Amino acid sequence: MKFTQTAIPDVVVIEPPVFGDARGWFMESFNQPKFLAGLAELGLPAPRPFVQDNHSCSQAGVLRGLHFQRAPHAQGKLVRVTKGRAFDVAVDIRKGSPTFGKWVGVELSAANNKQLWLPEGFAHGFVALEDDTHFLYKTTDVYAKDCEGSVLWNDPAIGIEWPLSGLTVQLATKDEQAPLLKQAAL
Repeated sequence: MKFTQTAIPDVVVIEPPVFGDARGWFMESFNQPKFLAGLAELGLPAPRPFVQDNHSCSQAGVLRGLHFQRAPHAQGKLVRVTKGRAFDVAVDIRKGSPTFGKWVGVELSAANNKQLWLPEGFAHGFVALEDDTHFLYKTTDVYAKDCEGSVLWNDPAIGIEWPLSGLTVQLATKDEQAPLLKQAAL
C-alpha cells in the first residue's frame, strides 16, 4: 500500500496495489497491520479500531457534508468509492491546530481505488461526480446523534473548491442549514 500525506499531514491518501489479469482484478481494501505500519512510517499515531462500516449511494451532484462527531464519539474515517466517482473533502476543525479551517480534497473513484484517511477532528464531505456513486467508509466510533455536528459546505472562510461544473447540487436540509465554521459547536 502506498501512503501519501496531503497538504494537511494528518490526512493521508492510501493506494492499495491492484493485481489484475484476464479474469479481472484483486486488491486488499483494508489490512490492519499494513494500515497501522503505513501511518507509523509517516510518524502518525495509530487510530482506535474501526467499529462501524457505512455505505451510501448518491446521484451526480449530491453533496453530503460537512459532517463530524464530537467527543466522546468522535470518528476517524477511512473512505473509498467502489462505484462511480466522488470529490472527497476533509476540513481541519481541531481548535489550536496550525491547519485549523484548512481543507484538502481528492477524487476517489472505482477506477483509481484511492482511499482517504481522516483522523478524529476533521469535518468530512463529498460530492458525487457520477450517478450511482457508492461511497464506503470505516469509522472508529459508532454514530451518535447527540454528538453529531456540521459545517456549511460552502463556508467562504474555508473556501472549498468543489468541482461542480455541469452538476446541480442536491443537499439535505440539515446540510443547507449547517452553521459556518466560526459558529459551529465543535
